[in-house]
Amino acid sequence: MQEEALKILEKYWGFREFRSQQLEVIESILEGKDILTLFPTGGGKSICFQVPAMIKEGICVVVSPLISLMEDQVNTLQQKNIKAMAITGGISYADLDRNLDNCIFGNFKFLYLSPERLQQELVRERLKQMNINLIAVDEAHCISQWGHDFRPAYRNIAEIRELLPEVQIAAFTATATKDVIRDICLQLKLENPEVHQKSFERSNLQYDVVKTEDKLFRLTQLLNTDSAIIYVRSRNATQEISDFLNKNGITAAAYHGGMKKEDKSAKFEKWLTNKVSVMVATTAFGMGIDKPDVRTVIHIDLPESMESYFQEAGRAGRDGKPAKAIILTNAGDIPVLKNQFLNNLAAVEDVKLVYRKLNAYFAIAFGEGENTEYDFNFAHFCNQYKFNAHKTYNALQLLDRCSILRLSQNYQKKTEIQILLSGNHLDNYLDDNPRYANAVRTILRNYGGVFENLIAFNLSSVSEKSGISENECIKIFEELHEKEIIEFHLSRHDASITYLVPREDDSTINPVAAFIKKYNDTKRSKIAAVLDFVQNENICRQVQLLTYFGDKDPKPCGKCSVCIKEDNSLSKDDMNEIYLGIQRLLKNGSKSSRELVAELNYSEESIIRIISLLCEKGILQRTENNKYKISNK
Repeated sequence: MQEEALKILEKYWGFREFRSQQLEVIESILEGKDILTLFPTGGGKSICFQVPAMIKEGICVVVSPLISLMEDQVNTLQQKNIKAMAITGGISYADLDRNLDNCIFGNFKFLYLSPERLQQELVRERLKQMNINLIAVDEAHCISQWGHDFRPAYRNIAEIRELLPEVQIAAFTATATKDVIRDICLQLKLENPEVHQKSFERSNLQYDVVKTEDKLFRLTQLLNTDSAIIYVRSRNATQEISDFLNKNGITAAAYHGGMKKEDKSAKFEKWLTNKVSVMVATTAFGMGIDKPDVRTVIHIDLPESMESYFQEAGRAGRDGKPAKAIILTNAGDIPVLKNQFLNNLAAVEDVKLVYRKLNAYFAIAFGEGENTEYDFNFAHFCNQYKFNAHKTYNALQLLDRCSILRLSQNYQKKTEIQILLSGNHLDNYLDDNPRYANAVRTILRNYGGVFENLIAFNLSSVSEKSGISENECIKIFEELHEKEIIEFHLSRHDASITYLVPREDDSTINPVAAFIKKYNDTKRSKIAAVLDFVQNENICRQVQLLTYFGDKDPKPCGKCSVCIKEDNSLSKDDMNEIYLGIQRLLKNGSKSSRELVAELNYSEESIIRIISLLCEKGILQRTENNKYKISNK
């Protein structure tokens, strides 16, 4: 068994030996056992199911959450002359039918499917006819309500157990706490599963939390020509930060989920081939990315959970060479994180209210609605009932998670705009055509990257901010589209709602109230863990991470900012020297904190501390353009 596995490994992958614990996983699969494997990002999970699938007769069905991940793995297998296929979105019924037949009769070894595709009746019927040797579930944490990337469709994977009761299941993930591990095994109905778990330690990776008031300036200090990823939370920020880096001599590209597929592919290819050093991305970028030479991963915003942080940070240093994962933070980040993820949690009463108004919105009678589907304009719904968009979205997601309704977001139906004229030409055009100026300038004030890409925007919000009715805004944008001033795609519906149970108002929600409360408590505990991680200056960063994921007695890394920190308490002589240095530098005119930090040989934290003290005492003043000068008092 071991000898055959090594032959396959060398023949197709060119390696003569397996990494630590890979062979144990492969042997468990070849023995026909259900398994759950937890290896850190870059730990070689895919080989663990690909090698035994090559040894066994038949085809391996791989359930994977992202199209990019599926396509990447299929391309890699095909380059090794292994027959593999991914069935992704946008395929016709006839093509789907033909591809599934090819999997039955064409000696394919791997079929990659999304969990949503598994629910299709034609797919299920064809799976029954295939000689399936293994079902591999990638990113298995998505099946757990308590996992950070939960996807309701993952819950339906377990139905394949009834469809194909003799086929074993092998589940894989990079991040899972003990609760999530238990939940994965339960939800996938794994039978007496063997759990293979590596230590989450990445000895070549240095975790750091850097406190800074000027994150953009600090980026210029941390980055060079080495490959890097910067994670941000908003699409606008991807464009703004990549523009800033390019202006400062660091090649960068922006990447987010709203970009056209061809734009994503072009930017990814440039980054992959090191024509661009830095990818500035939302979390839409990353899952399944296997670029070995990423030296630095930087989080500009605090992550929403330790699970997502660990997975994103783990994209650095996959080649085993030294790499860094850095969080840039300051005091202003904490209220932002709490506001975004805690203040907008939907309590039981919020969910009940949204559900009642949704029933009114679609005019559903009491006891009716089951298995009915409706086009849904989320922005219009929120505006009609004066709802907070973030809290309402969370309430709808909870209704989805509890199988009361299904919320399907149609990303192909977004209202989008791109301005085709350059800045100067656009200004001249709007001066000559003032009727269009207010609506277009409202777009410019509120949405970044509108000259570079088609940008999704909220028509109701633009209407409100410009003081122009929605219908008039549409008319203006359609006229500009005809004149080739802009590209404009209008969608009146950005989602659909399918009711899964009859309307019974509070009686529908009460049975799931306990789950909603537990879900919100879990969210709070995840945020608390992130805040503890960034604020704890006494315990090694690696020790904090490994303890969170259940490693016993992890050893300090010896290289993070906590392990090597010096005594930050300033002596009177140090304070006096910094004060004199600031005074000397400001004699010739005002300077920003960035300029003072660059010219003084002390830590940024110490210099900012002295600047604050001098401002409190009235010795320094802050100017209108956020610089400092010696007070005239």
